[in-house]
Amino acid sequence: MKKTISVAPMMDCTDRHERYFLSLISKHVQLYSEMIVSNAIIKGDRDKLLSFKKVSNPTILQLGGSNPKELAEACKIAEPYGYDEINLNLGCPSKKVQKNKFGACLMKEPELVAECVGSMINATKLPISIKTRIGYDDVEDFDFLKNFISTLKKEGVKKFIIHARRAILQKLSPKQNLSIPPLKYDFVYNLKKEFKNDEIIINGGITETNQIKDHLTKVDGVMIGRAIYHSPYFLADIEKDIFNNDDVPTRSEVMEQLIPYIQSETKKGVQLNHIMRHTVGLFHGQTGSRQWKQYLSKNMCIRDADIQKVDHIMDQIKNKNLSSSLGA
Repeated sequence: MKKTISVAPMMDCTDRHERYFLSLISKHVQLYSEMIVSNAIIKGDRDKLLSFKKVSNPTILQLGGSNPKELAEACKIAEPYGYDEINLNLGCPSKKVQKNKFGACLMKEPELVAECVGSMINATKLPISIKTRIGYDDVEDFDFLKNFISTLKKEGVKKFIIHARRAILQKLSPKQNLSIPPLKYDFVYNLKKEFKNDEIIINGGITETNQIKDHLTKVDGVMIGRAIYHSPYFLADIEKDIFNNDDVPTRSEVMEQLIPYIQSETKKGVQLNHIMRHTVGLFHGQTGSRQWKQYLSKNMCIRDADIQKVDHIMDQIKNKNLSSSLGA
């Protein structure tokens, strides 16, 4: 089975602009959309929610919902837009998501989840995957996780992304749920031993290529979230160390390649800040990084940002004058 690296679905982060930006750095990673609620697709602006610029990277749509008919309808609507897979969110612990009965709280109702994924599979030719946790609240038992996965496998799901923490549904915020519950990677490793013919992807707390290499000896893939969003050029290390690809653009070249996309999108009415906010971490760890972030925050990550300032900052990058030109 081919080993994969993917960028996790993250609310308010992995929109179509972020995915295009990341595709300029890495041609191999899989890119997941932020979660889109099934009913929003049915009743909302479908093109605005689902359209994106096609790239070579596999692109996966993540849905949120718990109504089998609505999820099936959303899959039918989404299929022509060019996604390679549809994923069901069974891992988000936020109270807002719980209130609408989707995300991690659905781990309490495996039969309902089975009905949901069964309806999705019957509605589309695209593969259906799920992203979930190892447990919830006080439920942290491998047999529970194994039975939960087995129930979905019977419906035809073959790809399972596991965040190696349980979800605390009442006492913790979504942010706290990303760090406070301890990571239990062994749960995911053991899951792969139980389901040898299925694709098991591990997620949670992965920040270095050495960690990725180690995980890939035990599971089929690695999913990374915050480490990439906060430092997008981490993908360059992944390209070189994991995919053995040294043909990676520099940070400056990434920005140069992003300019035509910015020009095209802003002509369509997209606000510049909706794109540029994703580039804040591009120079993370480099000389001038602080000035880059400050400049973007003051000039390009604000409403009605001026696109001409993109040309200005590119001139400074090309002249290797980032720190002085941005007020260091």
